[in-house]
Amino acid sequence: MPHIQIKLIEGKTEEQKQKLAKELVKAAQKVIGLGDESYSVAIEDFTFEEWKNDVYPKDIMERKDILYKKPGYKM
Repeated sequence: MPHIQIKLIEGKTEEQKQKLAKELVKAAQKVIGLGDESYSVAIEDFTFEEWKNDVYPKDIMERKDILYKKPGYKM
């Protein structure tokens, strides 16, 4: 049962988040299969400061062992 977690800097609309969740599930289904009922998607918003101080260092840079796409930016 895949669970997709997305972390974003705040500012995206509910409509954008709904569309993102839908498109991510579609893409995952093309690659790994499974029915729509197998997926769940969570989206968390963060301020720029939270991203800079928490998300980037702890969830991205310290977790390189599970990072499949590295960011093209540095903080």
